[in-house]
Amino acid sequence: MAGRASGKPSKKQGPTKGTGGKVRRSLEGKGATPPAHMRHWYKDKARAERIERESRGGGSSASRTPSRTRRDDAPEVIGGRNPVVEALRAGVPASALYVAQRVDNDDRVREAIKIAADRGIALLEVSRDKLDRLTESTVHQGIGLQVPPYDYAHPEQLVERARDAAEVPLIVALDGVTDPRNLGAIARSATAFGAHGLLVPSRRSAGVTAGAWKTSAGTLATLPVARASNLTQTLQTYREEGLFVVGLDGTATVDIAAVELATEPLVVVVGSEGKGLSRLVRESCDQIARIPMNAAAESLNAGVAAGIALYEVARHRRR
Repeated sequence: MAGRASGKPSKKQGPTKGTGGKVRRSLEGKGATPPAHMRHWYKDKARAERIERESRGGGSSASRTPSRTRRDDAPEVIGGRNPVVEALRAGVPASALYVAQRVDNDDRVREAIKIAADRGIALLEVSRDKLDRLTESTVHQGIGLQVPPYDYAHPEQLVERARDAAEVPLIVALDGVTDPRNLGAIARSATAFGAHGLLVPSRRSAGVTAGAWKTSAGTLATLPVARASNLTQTLQTYREEGLFVVGLDGTATVDIAAVELATEPLVVVVGSEGKGLSRLVRESCDQIARIPMNAAAESLNAGVAAGIALYEVARHRRR
């Protein structure tokens, strides 16, 4: 009866008649599978898989560890439509505006292109892959702005700037301030109250980045920033040249408004919000002063503290 099992094992059906020659001909010249590096599609496939792993945060240890760090003298490319437009509005120095091919042309992209054209900034159309590399795989939304490396001054140039202007030197030094936005805010206050420059350590400190430029509202274009390979030694050199060093610290017993050294050649040292002044820097100060405030507030933001201290110095000097 049709469809009923016979109880005997079924025989494996072989190839149908006439197919043998066709199969043999289709395999002619194929040989063994070539190694991975010889397959033209392998590199593209491997790259796509690597990017997918990294976007999920699940790459290998080698992919999680940067193979190189950006040098201080390398240009910075910031990505994202809002950050790019804000940087251009703030007058951040820029050397090129990168726009991805077939990018969605919204109001922010059009405004960025217009500002760049008005300022003579080079406009370059690039692939999204290249923009990924330029922005170090950050979310760029099809647009990136290249900011050239900042040209730092020598610490001695800050004193020379004051002497050339026949003014009493006023320098602001940052100890452990790592947020570029704080650096930009301090630059804004320093310009407002007549400081002659900022001094930052070469290591473990914020530098002049696009974020600092934006927060400074363009004041970094006129206020020099110097780098010190050793902050403590540079402060000692300033003291030998006749400058006094006053550090800000909440544990001090003297209020900043009562500091009589304010009218002298002065370096005001601002520490980090969490740790304050480091021990060696504190020992290098001629005086430690505090900003009186309500006990409910443990500390002030470094940018706010610098603004208050510089206002008091300027008030003393106007007398």
